[in-house]
Amino acid sequence: MTHLLNEWSKQPFAFGGAAVSGEGGGYGFGSVSDPQGLLERAYEMGLTIFDTAPIYGFGKSEEEFSKFIKNKREDVKVISKSGVYWQSSKRVDMTNDPKVTLKMLEESLKRLNTDYIDLYMIHWPDPSVDIRYPLEVLSKAREEGKIREIGLCNINIDDLKGSEEVVPVRVVQSQHNIYEEPPQDVIDYMKEKDISFMGWGAFDKGILTGRVTKKREQAKDYDDEDCRKSAPWWVQKDVIAKCEKLSFFQELADKLELDLSELAISYALAPSWSHIALVGAKSIKDLEKVLNGKRILLTEEQRQEIQKQCRL
Repeated sequence: MTHLLNEWSKQPFAFGGAAVSGEGGGYGFGSVSDPQGLLERAYEMGLTIFDTAPIYGFGKSEEEFSKFIKNKREDVKVISKSGVYWQSSKRVDMTNDPKVTLKMLEESLKRLNTDYIDLYMIHWPDPSVDIRYPLEVLSKAREEGKIREIGLCNINIDDLKGSEEVVPVRVVQSQHNIYEEPPQDVIDYMKEKDISFMGWGAFDKGILTGRVTKKREQAKDYDDEDCRKSAPWWVQKDVIAKCEKLSFFQELADKLELDLSELAISYALAPSWSHIALVGAKSIKDLEKVLNGKRILLTEEQRQEIQKQCRL
């Protein structure tokens, strides 16, 4: 069976829209001098899948996508999501309430200035809401032509199995890098059902590029627009622990004649169930480095060696 993402892209990459959220706030990693130039360069280099979400810049990423896709709507696949909402005060709410799901979909369609979204995903599980309720909303939206396909992000096995009582899930998106993988039961279910997988965080928010060091501190060493400056999930002791393992990964990369970021991408794309890696460069130079970088097919023994190091 040909997976949906393989049908959509000849490249094993998709563009991660958090990169162009700029000064909008929310989930993003600092200002970008030329977001349109960056998106156009990604397209020139063969990327056809562009992933965004409302929380990326509190809508700014979707607005940038709107300008980019205006004259090439049928040539690109756009992904957006529901579930991470915010109030007028910018206080973020994580909810899969069906009414909020519908509201977010309609708002994304307006910001993107499009009649349909190619793949619409629920961004995070919500333990207070049965996953089937928002999916009923999305199933109806699919029947109406507002979305083409439905997917789930950061999902657990119970919600993944429950979702298929309502609608076929075509894509799962979860964090996948040297330090973290999807739950094994989710991987097994994806393989059984031939569900496409898209990984985010291949560089673990910069750690696996070597640019994040254990001396880099939240309060002073990140731009004001960079969510790592104040995000509760960017914990210094965890960052330090990961940075302390980089020497091992750098040695392995040198042995394989790769640089650290090339090893990270090779790892993210190594499993047969991993079809696409999201990349979110903030500059054309960084984007070109990733897309033109060397990739090798890591053996299962090499992957296990890396995983063993992460468990130490």
